[in-house]
Amino acid sequence: MSTAAANTPPLDEVMLAMDVVDTLRHNQGLVVRELSEESREQALIDKLRNIYRQQGIEVPDHILREGVGALAQSRFAYTPAAPGLGTTLARLYVGRKRWLPALLTAIVLLALGLGGYFLAYQPFQQGQAAAARHELQVALPERMDAVYRSIFEETKVQAATTRADEIIARGKAFAADGDKASAEQALADLIVIRDTLRQVYNLRIVNREDVRSGIWRIPPNNSDATNYYVVVEALDPQGRALTLPVLNEESGEVESVAIWGLRVPESVYRTVEADKRDDGIIQGNIVGLKQYGFLDVDYTVPVLGGAVTRW
Repeated sequence: MSTAAANTPPLDEVMLAMDVVDTLRHNQGLVVRELSEESREQALIDKLRNIYRQQGIEVPDHILREGVGALAQSRFAYTPAAPGLGTTLARLYVGRKRWLPALLTAIVLLALGLGGYFLAYQPFQQGQAAAARHELQVALPERMDAVYRSIFEETKVQAATTRADEIIARGKAFAADGDKASAEQALADLIVIRDTLRQVYNLRIVNREDVRSGIWRIPPNNSDATNYYVVVEALDPQGRALTLPVLNEESGEVESVAIWGLRVPESVYRTVEADKRDDGIIQGNIVGLKQYGFLDVDYTVPVLGGAVTRW
């Protein structure tokens, strides 16, 4: 045995036989040539022996024969499993470290998404829809009824209840049809009637140095006419000026203002003008009274029903 063989660790016979088979597999041309005839088995063994000796390994003949026989019997050979469900599942199992984390992550995300939809979003949407139905079918009609009762109890004129009857009927019809915006507008209109009934104030001609007490204007659509206005403000029982909605007859727009021009006959305008010119103070400065329970102002001077908010 050579020095190299002496330094080589002893090999287990089975492992050595497997190595012989592996050597034969890596020399397929040799196997085909030499194993095609059984009579040449010894020649193949001799060649294998020489191969191992060149590597410094002494292999007994019975191991070489066992290796040659094992190759012929396909021992120590791996035969891939036939394709099928079992093979596929086995390969998936073996590679689970590669695909399992991604699958688990996808399952968790899907569970969170479905849970969020069915346990949170869907109930929220259903709750919102239920709240909207309750608002239209119950809450809004109840608020309309409450405001209507206040109007009925506080009014001193039939016109208020007549107008309220029309508005509440229209508002409840809108609510039944699912038209929330129109139903809410009807409620707002009822509130305007109620609040108007509750207002108490005097309509007084403004008598201050920084504000004119009267104005005249030529209407835009009639250059031959002249409209006369006294400038007024509404003061509550405590003397506080109120801001009220006033229809500007020139623009057709309703504006919330603290002072405005009230259109009066020229005779009233001239009377006020003379009163102020006399001593700078307008003694007859009250032109109307708004009482509790009424919709309209009770005027103490003739008025023509128009107003302007800018001049």
